Amino acid sequence: MLAKLFKYPAVLARHQNAPLLEERELYLRHRAEQGCTPNTLLRTARELLHVVQLLDLNPTSLVTVQQIEVAAKAWSRSQCRRGRAHKLRWSRCLFVQEATDWLKFLGLLNEPVLQSPPFADFTEQFSGWLDIERGLSTATISNYLWHTNQFLQWCQDFNRSLATIKASDVDAFLGTRGEKGWCRVSIATCAKALKAFFIYAEQRSWCQSLIARAVQGPRLFSQENLPSGPSWVEVNHIIDSLATDRPKDIRDLAIILLFAIYGFRSGEVARLRLDDIDWETNLLSVYRPKQRKSQIYPLTPLVGHAIIRYLQTVRRQSPHRELFLTLKAPLRPLSTHGFYNIVIQCFSNAAIETMHRGPHALRHACAMHLVGEGFSLKEIGDHLGHRSSSATRIYAKVNLPELRRVANVDLGGLS
Repeated sequence: MLAKLFKYPAVLARHQNAPLLEERELYLRHRAEQGCTPNTLLRTARELLHVVQLLDLNPTSLVTVQQIEVAAKAWSRSQCRRGRAHKLRWSRCLFVQEATDWLKFLGLLNEPVLQSPPFADFTEQFSGWLDIERGLSTATISNYLWHTNQFLQWCQDFNRSLATIKASDVDAFLGTRGEKGWCRVSIATCAKALKAFFIYAEQRSWCQSLIARAVQGPRLFSQENLPSGPSWVEVNHIIDSLATDRPKDIRDLAIILLFAIYGFRSGEVARLRLDDIDWETNLLSVYRPKQRKSQIYPLTPLVGHAIIRYLQTVRRQSPHRELFLTLKAPLRPLSTHGFYNIVIQCFSNAAIETMHRGPHALRHACAMHLVGEGFSLKEIGDHLGHRSSSATRIYAKVNLPELRRVANVDLGGLS
């Protein structure tokens, strides 16, 4: 690998004669398989040479994070004295990043062991109960665990054990969430998670009885918050703004179309794999975590062509089977947060100003477009993957043109 990167014999010899040649070559091949460009590999090779020289490494030596930091500071000061760097920060950060990644790859990084919190066993058993007994989706379980961990950490900070916690402690904790600026919906979600936790904790005799019954979040009114998102005209404006030859726009167009036309959730798009598309029958299979089963959709020509263009011109070879990957190495599947950032950026680039601008806003836009096209709530619910018709009824409430027609009906003098 080094012979491909360095053409001058003297430079190549300097790299080949340095310690840990085999380990550096192995790592460079690994980075190449991840999709790194030659320029990135060249920069990594140069940095690894400085790492082995400054840390005085051998094949069995374990290196601590503190040792890397000390060497990085010395290297950055040296670069500035030579006029090869204007600021210490860039040289130091690059050294730390490359050294950490390489040593972690070799198993030579002596990382500090993070101790699990004392309540880790509680949350682990609670997670299994939510999955097996309650049958909740992975996303819901993750949400419940996050809120539970926040509460238990708060209790630990105040030296309160689970056995001595009272209902007033839960109320006090929920009050601190409001002080942090949480809205009523978020606090109510937290209260729901804690109620579930204390139901299980009472069953296991971890805490005092009747706490779960006493957990109450702020009162929420049915359908008090109407779903909001861009109009269908604005959605088409976003789609038109992505009609370029830029690799990022080609990928993002396929993503936006899946959100807007099918109303998929971000987690559902993140889980899409290459095998989920049947090109012979033009069918798309998406896994619905709430129903715990897959749903089949016809692959529309517009979406199909956008995905094909992305696969042929943008998506690079990778062992990952997920459909959408990052554009830069190391190539890896996009996370749900990554999809959120992509959609937000597309809204900003198209100068679309709405209250909500994430993937779920496009899901609402899809639903409202289907309402406007005259589809029944049952058909819309099936398209969106709703488990209950109650989740779809809200779109009838926000269909203002139809509601105005109802209001203008002549009742023939009836009052």
